[in-house]
Amino acid sequence: MKNTVIFDLDGTLIDTLFDLTDSVNYVLTENKMPKRTYDEIRSFVGNGIYRTIELAVPLNTPKELTDKCYKEMVEYYKTHSLIKTKPYEGVQELIKVLHDKKINTAVATNKTEPAAKDIVKMFFGENIDFVVGDDKKTPLKPNPDNIIKIFNHFNIKPEEAIYIGDSEVDVLTAKNSNLDMIAVLWGFRDKEILIENGASKFAQNTNELLSLLNSYFSHS
Repeated sequence: MKNTVIFDLDGTLIDTLFDLTDSVNYVLTENKMPKRTYDEIRSFVGNGIYRTIELAVPLNTPKELTDKCYKEMVEYYKTHSLIKTKPYEGVQELIKVLHDKKINTAVATNKTEPAAKDIVKMFFGENIDFVVGDDKKTPLKPNPDNIIKIFNHFNIKPEEAIYIGDSEVDVLTAKNSNLDMIAVLWGFRDKEILIENGASKFAQNTNELLSLLNSYFSHS
């Protein structure tokens, strides 16, 4: 029987793309680089802020300048991460339903851990039990190390949990962690990319997601 749901954050629970786009473009402009479009940033996110910046700066940008942009992005985003960011439709209600059912809930994200905890606290209060993110020590997803922290926190085995995400990084994270996975289709990647990377179960909206989750809780 499954008793734990592990969620990705950006693109799964919350729509952070407008604030991420604005923050990246602020840093690019400050460093006299061309701005990126919303759709370009959408394709860059998922592997942590450094990788997003690495993809956003012009090709062949020296590493020293990429590092500078990354540091500026981290600082700027600290105070500009909650301007346009908001939960996707139905997500807060879904999380409350799981909380009321006594299902363990966790977030595993490549966002910096302090920022992730602040965002989760703001939008979900005490309804999400545990958050792991980039602590500068643990390898990022799709490496399974942060997922293992969640297993240890709840004292569960992989077969007792299910992973919810929106990107190819999430598909690989679930695979590397031996987790069943449901891919949501409201996030940062198209269904075709998810299928190419091995996703096989999908939810178009939170009602579909809850229905799929209920089937795991009832019949696993």
